[in-house]
Amino acid sequence: MRISARELLGQLLDSDSFISWDRPSVTVAVSPRYRADLHKAELAAGTDEAVLTGEGLLRGRRVAVIACEFGFLAGSIGVAAAERIVSAVERATELGLPLVASPTSGGTRMQEGTIAFVQMVKIAGAVAVHKAAGHPYLVYLRNPTMGGVFASWGSLGHITFAEPDALIGFLGPRVYKALYGRDFPEGVQVAENLYRSGVIDGVLPVSVFRRIAHRALSVLSGVPDPVAAGPGWAAPVRKTANAAADVPAWESVQISRRPGRPGIRDLLRHVTQRVPLSGTGQGESDRTMVHALARFRGQPCIVFGHDRAGQQGEHTMGPAALREARRSMALAQELRLPLVLVIDTVGAALSKEAEERGLAPEIARCIADLVTLDTPTVSVLLGQGTGGGALALLPADRVLAATHGWLAPLPPEGASAIVYRDTDHAPELADAQGIRATDLLADGVVDRIVPEFPDAADEPVDFARRMVAAIAEELTGLRARPIDEIRASRHTRYRRLGRP
Repeated sequence: MRISARELLGQLLDSDSFISWDRPSVTVAVSPRYRADLHKAELAAGTDEAVLTGEGLLRGRRVAVIACEFGFLAGSIGVAAAERIVSAVERATELGLPLVASPTSGGTRMQEGTIAFVQMVKIAGAVAVHKAAGHPYLVYLRNPTMGGVFASWGSLGHITFAEPDALIGFLGPRVYKALYGRDFPEGVQVAENLYRSGVIDGVLPVSVFRRIAHRALSVLSGVPDPVAAGPGWAAPVRKTANAAADVPAWESVQISRRPGRPGIRDLLRHVTQRVPLSGTGQGESDRTMVHALARFRGQPCIVFGHDRAGQQGEHTMGPAALREARRSMALAQELRLPLVLVIDTVGAALSKEAEERGLAPEIARCIADLVTLDTPTVSVLLGQGTGGGALALLPADRVLAATHGWLAPLPPEGASAIVYRDTDHAPELADAQGIRATDLLADGVVDRIVPEFPDAADEPVDFARRMVAAIAEELTGLRARPIDEIRASRHTRYRRLGRP
C-alpha cells in the first residue's frame, strides 16, 4: 500500500494545520494525448499535479512541506511540478522555515522529454540556496523514489530517512531489464540496504519519522533550551584533589583500555533530543563511529566520534569513518551548529583496503577542515587517542580530556617497537612522550581535564554526566563569542603549538 500525498501530510503534520501554497499549474505545451493523460491522472489522484506544497505545524513547529503524489502519473516531475517545487523551496527560504520534503516518484516525466529532465537542475539549485542560508532540509523517501528525483532533491537532505521496504534507486528495474536483458539484482534498491550501505540515515514509518523530525528540528533550530540547562543536573564534582592525575602514563593507558570504561554511547544516554545519523550519505558507513544530532544540557550540536564498543582486533576506523567525520563537519557548518568530536580509538585501520581507499589523505582533509571550520568546535579526549585516527578529530576551539585520556602517534607498544625493537619498553616510552592528559594540558594541547574518581570505569554514570556537563559549559561559552574571534583564536592556538 502506497501512502498518498494527503495521507502523508495528515500523518506528518498536526491535525488541520496544513495550508496549501499551490497555485494553478503553469501551462505546458501538450499533445492531445498527453492532455488526456493529465486529465485522467487528475481524476485518479485527486490532485492537479504530482506534488503538493505548503506549510503546517509539526508538533507545534512551523515547517514548509513538499509531498509527491505517486497516483498522478507515477509522481513524475515535469515543468509544472518542478515550478511548484521550486516556488515552495524559495518561499520557505524567504520565510526562514525548515523544509521537509517527501518524494515518491518514477523520475522525470517522459511525456515532456528533455526539458522535464533538466528541471532537476532547477530544483537542486533552489534546495542548495535554501541550505546555504542555514535552513534545515529534511527528506523522507517513500515507495518508490527513482531516477532524477532521487538523483537531485531526494538526495540533498541534511538528514534522510525512508519508508520501510521502499524501492529507492537511480535506474528502475524495468528499464534495467529492457536495456540489459536481465533482472536487476534483488535487495539492492531497497531502503534497508541503502541504510546499511551508508546512503541514508534510517528506515522508519511516517509516525516515527514525525517524532524524529521533531527532535531534529529542535536541535537544528540552534536555539539553546534553558530548561534543560537548569541547575542540579550534573553529577557533583568532588572538591578533593584528583590524585589519579599523577599516575604514571602507562597506568593511564591501561585504565583507558578497561572493558567497562564509558564511551561515546554512554555520554549520549545523558543528552536530549538525540537523533542518530548514519554513513557518509555517499554509499559508505563505518560502524566504529557514532554520529548524531543532540542537545548537551540544552545546547544544540552535531556529535561525531569513535565508538570503543565497535573496535575489535583489526576492525578499527577506516577511510569511510573519516569521510563520515567530514559529513559531520559539513552539517555543522551548513546549519551553523557547534560540532562536538569524541576521540576514543585504538588507531586507524592498517590494511590494503584502507591504503587504497585513501586513509592518509582523509586524515589530512579532516584536520584541514577542522582548523578552518566556520562554527564552534569542542573535542573530547575520552580514552585512547592513537595515531592519525585520533589527530583527525582533535583540532578544536576547546579540547577536553578525561583524567586517563591520552594522545600519542602510536600506542606505547608500537613506539617501543620502533625505538627498541621490542614492546617491553612501552611504559618507559609512555612516560617519555608526554601522552597523559596532564602533560597535554601543560603543553597547550588540552584546555581542561574532566576528573575521574579515580577511574571512569568505576563510576560510569557519574563520569558520563560530569563530561556531558563540561561539554555543555564549553558550548555555552563558545556560543557567546563572535565566529570571527573564534576562528582567529583557533588559528593562533595551533600556530603556537610547541613554541616556548
